Amino acid sequence: MQIDAVLFDFGNTLFAHASLADTIAGEAAALGHRAGDEWAAQQAARIDAASQLPAELARGRDLSARVWQERFGVLYAAADDEVPGLGAAVYRAMHAPERWIPYASTAATLQAAHGRLGCVGVVSNTGWDVRTVFAHHGLEHLVSEFVLSYEIGVTKPAPEIFWGACAALGSAPHSTLMVGDDPVADAGAVRAGMPTVLLPVAPPAADNGLALVTRLISGAAGGDID
Repeated sequence: MQIDAVLFDFGNTLFAHASLADTIAGEAAALGHRAGDEWAAQQAARIDAASQLPAELARGRDLSARVWQERFGVLYAAADDEVPGLGAAVYRAMHAPERWIPYASTAATLQAAHGRLGCVGVVSNTGWDVRTVFAHHGLEHLVSEFVLSYEIGVTKPAPEIFWGACAALGSAPHSTLMVGDDPVADAGAVRAGMPTVLLPVAPPAADNGLALVTRLISGAAGGDID
């Protein structure tokens, strides 16, 4: 297999955030509400369920920064009647660059890919600018192209988003490695003709197996990997 470029997913691949339940618990406590972890877990479950309803998904959060902000503002505010201001606090926390923590091998993997190949992309279903996270951690210079669904109008797993990312990098799909965690969204790269690695979801700062990518590209740039 020849690898000329690498595409990475963002969340739960290169960076992770504290769980929604933990975030709700922390922000509620900061607002003086101490209902505990069980209450926070219940709120998080309600939000997750509501966010996946067909009518909610049809709003196209991942295709518009405005819709993303509006809808998550509504979803996170589900418990505002009990904790006024909680929704806005959770929204800020979930989008704060410093709250997104790189995995143990994120920096080393990006450095290796950038140094050996020079073609590194990030492709993400999102409605906010995740470049701010890379900038906060001093890693933005290691990424050649950010292909974000809300900026290009297409979401994973559609093959078009992967083809667009390859075109932006100037690489062919068959020699562009896709690295992600979602067996539905990220595995769409297989239909786009790309070799694909799926990593397990892990807590922030943990070892999620990213070092595998460095091993795959450990040969010369553009070289063949057995």
